[in-house]
Amino acid sequence: MSNDARALPDTAPAVVVGAGPAGLAAAAELGRVGIHALVIDSAGEIGSSWAHHYDRLHLHTARALSALPGMPIPRSSGRWVARDDFRSYLRAYAERHGLDVHLSSPVTSVDRLADGLWRIGCRGQTIVTPIVVIATGYNHTPVLPDWPGRERFEGRIMHSSDYRNPADLAADSVLVVGPGNSGAEIAADLAEAGKRVWLAVRTPPNIVRRQVAGIPSQLLAILMSPFPAWVGDGVGRVVRRISVGDLSRFGLPAAPLGVVTRLKVDDVPPLLDVGLVAAVRAGRVTVVAAVASFDGHDVRLADGEVLRPDAVVVATGYTRGLDSLVGHLGVVAPNGRPAVNAAEQAPGLDGLYFLGYSNPLTGNIRQLGIDARAIARRAGKKGDAATRRARVMVPRAEPS
Repeated sequence: MSNDARALPDTAPAVVVGAGPAGLAAAAELGRVGIHALVIDSAGEIGSSWAHHYDRLHLHTARALSALPGMPIPRSSGRWVARDDFRSYLRAYAERHGLDVHLSSPVTSVDRLADGLWRIGCRGQTIVTPIVVIATGYNHTPVLPDWPGRERFEGRIMHSSDYRNPADLAADSVLVVGPGNSGAEIAADLAEAGKRVWLAVRTPPNIVRRQVAGIPSQLLAILMSPFPAWVGDGVGRVVRRISVGDLSRFGLPAAPLGVVTRLKVDDVPPLLDVGLVAAVRAGRVTVVAAVASFDGHDVRLADGEVLRPDAVVVATGYTRGLDSLVGHLGVVAPNGRPAVNAAEQAPGLDGLYFLGYSNPLTGNIRQLGIDARAIARRAGKKGDAATRRARVMVPRAEPS
């Protein structure tokens, strides 16, 4: 049960940083193997990042393939779970598993101690623990490119993380920058509200229907996952040709790399279409070149075209935001992801785990459930040094 008023203990068998889907799954699975986990989050509610997504958001992965370990998502949520339904599910999940969640508790440091334990800085105090799971979220820190003249733009400019709905934006013409899943869905949302919408595209995305013939594309990705990348790329091209068609005349030619290869090389997942293709074909969304600079109320594009939108929504993604927390430990790769994943352990850093940063084609929520089980299996091994320490760190009882 979550409560941000309780005192934090000085020691804990395990500490999970982050009370989103990954953190909750990790804590529940650790509890299943007998290790009590303290879940700490800087926000004031469980799954806080979901509260800040745009209103029309639904999971792009199917309900049956998006549940956390030990608790299905209610059938009443439908195949594609709405944002607020998923938030309710996360709260219910924490209650069902009796998770020890402390909110409004930002973690400021994670340090290795000489005796193999970990020291967590939080709320001006420290917690010593043998097991730490970092689960602060794949989309952690918004990225806003530093275009020339951006600060002097006379219209409204915001990152997609701040967009809620067309009425809240209060703009008649909008330039959406970035053809990823957020940018595409926001562009469709604005177009459906009757706004004039441009979508700035630097590199054409791989476009995949969220479902084809009633079959979720996620399921196809799962079936293709054992095969080499070229097989998945080929299947993706065939499926796009059949289900999406040629959008070249609308400014969206085929992507230069296949679905699987693009993710591996550029860390860019495919665009799961939930309305953009129809809006583009109908002329409600106009695809334009990438943004080059801003000048007063003008936005200059890479091909020289100049637009004068009332607002610009920047959907250029996020960073993992791990450097400030664990960068000094040497476990952050150049791409910002952890150098180890799930049950893997970095040399000399036993007991430190990362969960929720893989973002595979088969679905990140599904994968973090698989990885949470793997972490629990390793942490539950009797011969593991961190586990031996965890067994003797019984959580402090709350005063009655």
